[in-house]
Amino acid sequence: MTNNKSVLAWIEEMKTLLSPDKIVWIDGSEEQLEALRAEACASGEIIKLNEEKLPGCYLHRTAVNDVARVEDRTFICSSKEEDAGPTNNWKAPDEAYKMLFDIARDSYKGRTMYIIPYSMGPIGSPLAQIGVEVTDSIYVCLNMAIMTRVGKAVIDQLGDSTDWVKGLHSRCNIDAEKRYICHFPEDNYIISVNSGYGGNVLLGKKCFALRMASYLGKQNEWMAEHMLILGIENPQGEIKYVSAAFPSACGKTNLAMLIPPEGYTNKGYKVWTVGDDIAWMRKGPDGRLWAINPENGFFGVAPGTNVKSNPNALESTKKGTIFTNVVHNLDDNTVWWEGLDKNPPENALNWKGEPWNGKTATEKGAHPNSRFTSPAKNCPCISPEFDSIKGVPISAIIFGGRRAQTTPLVYQSYDWNNGVFVGSIMASETTAAAIGAVGVVRRDPMAMLPFCGYNMGDYFAHWIEMGKLLGDKAPKIFNVNWFRLDENGDFIWPGFGDNFRVLEWIIDRCEDKADAVESPIGYVPDADDINIDGLDISKDTLRSILAVDKETWKKEAEGIKEFYAGFGDKLPKELADSLNKLNDRLN
Repeated sequence: MTNNKSVLAWIEEMKTLLSPDKIVWIDGSEEQLEALRAEACASGEIIKLNEEKLPGCYLHRTAVNDVARVEDRTFICSSKEEDAGPTNNWKAPDEAYKMLFDIARDSYKGRTMYIIPYSMGPIGSPLAQIGVEVTDSIYVCLNMAIMTRVGKAVIDQLGDSTDWVKGLHSRCNIDAEKRYICHFPEDNYIISVNSGYGGNVLLGKKCFALRMASYLGKQNEWMAEHMLILGIENPQGEIKYVSAAFPSACGKTNLAMLIPPEGYTNKGYKVWTVGDDIAWMRKGPDGRLWAINPENGFFGVAPGTNVKSNPNALESTKKGTIFTNVVHNLDDNTVWWEGLDKNPPENALNWKGEPWNGKTATEKGAHPNSRFTSPAKNCPCISPEFDSIKGVPISAIIFGGRRAQTTPLVYQSYDWNNGVFVGSIMASETTAAAIGAVGVVRRDPMAMLPFCGYNMGDYFAHWIEMGKLLGDKAPKIFNVNWFRLDENGDFIWPGFGDNFRVLEWIIDRCEDKADAVESPIGYVPDADDINIDGLDISKDTLRSILAVDKETWKKEAEGIKEFYAGFGDKLPKELADSLNKLNDRLN
């Protein structure tokens, strides 16, 4: 399939190390993928679902000990420990390579080695990057064919270049004690052993698209961010794009596929999804920040996805989708999960493959982290610019978190560096569903804490540098919080589609069409600036969730100081200055 010497040399190394019985190059053709699906169905690796109700859809179950990303087994293997930083696990590269190769040695005996050339981003885009993954799992091949662009066209695009990322995945024995996901940023190398779960084995996902790419971006003046990309079209047909970062359980996918309130839709407003999870951004020829979604599909959490919470995501799962660890409804050979509807099947198998009756069961049928892998093209609101090789220009960057009292519904940073400060202090409070105490503040800067491939202090500094590079063409930076609670513990803001009302103010601010009031933390809208027509919420209530309480923020500033201390002398001076200025304004 290729004459690329660097690729062929590495494949020879892998053959010698892994000892496969057979070698198959993934060429990206539908014929080959269909043959692989048939083979995986015959072996029981996947189950074909009802062709009439869910055309081209399959069910997969992982091992019971292998159901999620394993942050404690995830390592950054840089030559210096300080380059991994205080928020990552570190291993010395030599030691890590030896350990991993010893675990993987001869693990493909009796198995096939599949070679997957893949492009992160539209093939041929100046913002795209290429990887080659070897795997012994058809499940991985089929998922990578949904999540990335795979096959011959990728290899043709690579030509004889040595600029590509190596990825070795081996299921080995799915031994949780020997499970490792290791990144060698200086070597463009990812190795994953003893897992079959998507987040650990689809090496284009978090491994390449964030951990490796964040490091590559730092070296080459671009950014790899854990952000959705959204287009907002007004009745005149003008589209403005925003990117947004949220920690988990803060409504990221819902915002990515948002449907505007009826009043807006009737006027001709539309929302376009470019990406639901990851954004790669760099300065374009016109000086603005341009973004692509490096992925080609959605790897979404199934539980809670329904026709009310996210109709577009649900619609995306109706064809060509692989479901992992959900309920198998035996009556009509379809799938179900908690939160899909109020009619759990009675004759079903749970995510472990055990008999399950949804009417009488005491435990959940789908795993809380069960997933769907769906082609992005299935999404009813997928952007016409989705495959654009130049990407889309970003007007605003939005950060968000889940705070019961502290943070207002929306505010704008004073400038770029202050916006980096706002992103660096992003936090959510733990809810009853999370392990541990309720209301504990967990910092997750830019929602990148588990995904930054190098020292997070250097990562903040890279953001500051990008601001200098973009100058006055840099996007405006905002923070949102849909999760303010009243005295009864109920959400005050309606959320979901009504979040469009806040996006409208954000876009108007980017175009100098809306006013704002200066506060100690940034620019806040006046209650008159947010359209609440048709909402069951008063101006006074809106004022209350736009208010900035100085005493609460003084406590917040103490928490920020403590968090920043962990970065030592790697914390950029600009962020320390921003904290000092915040304290001055509060006092």
